[in-house]
Formats: sequence, C-alpha cells, structure tokens
Amino acid sequence: MQNTAHIIGAGISGLSAAVRLANAGFKVAVHEATHQAGGRCRSYFDGATNLTIDNGNHLLLSGNSHARAYARAIGTEAGLVGPASAQFPFVDIKTGQRWQIDLGTGRWPTWVLDESRRVPDTGLTDYLKLAPLIWASEQTLVGKSIPTEGVLYQRLVQPLLLAALNVDPPEGSAGLAGAIVRETLLAGGQACRPLIARDGLSAVLIEPAVKFLTERGHTVQLGHELRSFISADGKVSALNFGGEDVVQLAAGDVVVMAVPPRAATSLLPGLTAPTEFRAIVNAHFRFEPPPGSAPILGVIGGVVEWLFAFPNRLSVTISNGDRLVDLQREELAQAIWNDVCKAGGVSGELPPWQIVRERRATFAATPAQNALRPGPDTALKNLFLAGDWTATGLPATIEGSVRSGDRAADLVLAAKRP
Repeated sequence: MQNTAHIIGAGISGLSAAVRLANAGFKVAVHEATHQAGGRCRSYFDGATNLTIDNGNHLLLSGNSHARAYARAIGTEAGLVGPASAQFPFVDIKTGQRWQIDLGTGRWPTWVLDESRRVPDTGLTDYLKLAPLIWASEQTLVGKSIPTEGVLYQRLVQPLLLAALNVDPPEGSAGLAGAIVRETLLAGGQACRPLIARDGLSAVLIEPAVKFLTERGHTVQLGHELRSFISADGKVSALNFGGEDVVQLAAGDVVVMAVPPRAATSLLPGLTAPTEFRAIVNAHFRFEPPPGSAPILGVIGGVVEWLFAFPNRLSVTISNGDRLVDLQREELAQAIWNDVCKAGGVSGELPPWQIVRERRATFAATPAQNALRPGPDTALKNLFLAGDWTATGLPATIEGSVRSGDRAADLVLAAKRP
C-alpha cells in the first residue's frame, strides 16, 4: 500500500519536500491555507503598474545547490538566468563613484589578489580581517567578530550581510553570516554567479512544482487550512481541517509542516520558534531599463540597496525595512524613484509604481532569535518541520527554505528504511 505524505503549506519549503517525496514513491497531498501557492515567494498581476510582479526580488546564486536541484527536478532550472561570471556592479549615489567586483568563474577566491577585481581602495589585509566569520559561533555577534567600518565593510560586507541577514549586520549572528561567506565569497566565482527568475518567481519556482505534482496524480488543495493535529500513540493520527473535514492517517503516513512560525506554534503548542521579525520593502516601477543595464546593481549611500532591471520594469529591494513600513506610500515611492534615477542613470517623472511591504519577511537573524529555531524533528514520530525559520544553518533565504524541505523529506525517507 502506498503511503501518503501530507504537506501542510505550499510555500517553497513545502513544495520542495512534496517534490522530493513524490519522486521517492509517496502519494503526496499538499494543503495550503491561502488561495495561492508560493508563500512569500510568489508573483501576481498588479493593476497599478499593469505588470506581473514578484512580492519580493529574491536573488539566487549559482552555489545554491538545493534551490537549483529543486528547479531542475521540476524542469525549470533554465528559467534562472544570469551573467556568465560573477560580476557585481555597484554605485555610490552620494559620490557618483561606480565600480564592479569581479569574482570570476573559479572555485577559489583568487579575485581578492587582483586589485582590478576587488573593491576599490581595499587591500588584501582588509579581506583577511573577515576570516573570523568563517569559524564564528552562531551565538556570536557579527559586530564582535569583524570590523564594521571602513571601505570594504561599507562597499561590500554591509550590503551583502544586510541582504542575507535582514538585520543591521553588527547585531546579526556571526555564525549565520559565516555560512553565507563560506558558501559565496570564499567559494569563488563559480558559487557566486547571480541568478534571477526573469519570468517571475511563480512561473519558475511555484507553478511548475504544482503542475509537476498534479500531473502525477498528487493533490494540491488551496484554501484548505489545518485547524489542529489529532494524535495517538505518539504520532499524528488525523488532520482536522474544521467541521467534518477530518483526514485520517494510515499507519505509514507522514506529515511535513511547512508553515510560518506563528501558525506552527499555534498548531503545535510547546514548539519554540523565532518571535522577532524584520520587514523587507520592495518597489516596482513600470519603466524600460536603459540598454545595457545590469540585471542587478548594488546601491550605496541611499534608501535603495539593490536595483533590478527586468523587461519593462525596474525593481528595488530594501532590507531591514521596519523604518519604512509606516511611511506614506507616495512619499516613499518618490524617495525610492529619486535614488533609482541616480543609480540607474534614468530621469523623468515618477512612473506607474507599486510598493510591497512584507512586515514579517524574515525572522531577525540575531543570536537570540537564531537560538529559538527548532530542528526538523518533533515529539510526534511522523511529524516533521520545514521552513526557512527552522534551524537550517542559514539565514531566511530561498536556499534555506529548499534545504529545510529536502531535510524533512530525507528524514521521512530515513524513517521508512528497514
């Protein structure tokens, strides 16, 4: 008899677990509380700009092995596009200075030895000062591990860690920052080539996964909110979706809960989870990028941090954005557009725009909050956890999300082996 894996939540974590278990021979049933799959990684049509936009400008890197393997499994790895080598242009909009970091295509960080490829006005000794991050504990602060001032910090380390941790880097977990450094800067250009879902997150990472599952006879139910677990003999015995909608589990059935931390702690009392979160602000402008515009541009000295160039659209990401979530929308849009004009070399009146503010975009990647992240196991033998907020060893990223789903699926498979 074929066992069923019930996946609670159709975000990236849940879908990655679902695809992995479907390929391993499980019958898969995905239950999503909302009416759209994808969670915080999704696209939608926006009437203000008359464009399909992503709720966030999520950047992948060529070294994100789990995320790329997931895309490969659902047949969409070709939809993640980027330059042939790991080149990152930057601009300081206060001074007008522009430069490009060229990490090349190799497996070793030899770029730091070449003055023309590293951050201007930095020397090899500046980079060596980042070494403590490589072995730092997750309980240590970034600000206690490396210098948080100077040219290298301002022009590379601060933007990189701010984007990865979504907190002011000095207050972030040095161990989580170290994981990012090990898998990117220290791994050479072959791991750092930027990849963007040019046709949208849903088109590349979400809809194909749903199609993959349904075409193989599995189910994905939207608007199907789990109300509670029913347990017996140390296992989940049934899933209560409200009223008479109760799904009984057979002896070999399993559950992967891949929902946000607030929902997880409600469904599983006693579960520890992060309690502090940080916002991310994204802005989208209907505007044709100038010819030759970089797919992604790092911006120093303004409100904007990263500028993305898409067909018919310029988009912006601002991390650790709590200070911006309550600003008047038109005022914020104009301030961001002013930065875009300086950074992107464009001009003109404010074009059609949209501001997307995710107030609880990620858990706060501080040592204290990181310590609250649970592992994948639970007190119920057939219930496993997934989510970028679980203890993945990474900050809240797409790669961390996929790894958590893969890990939960692997634990299910390991439990089934004789």
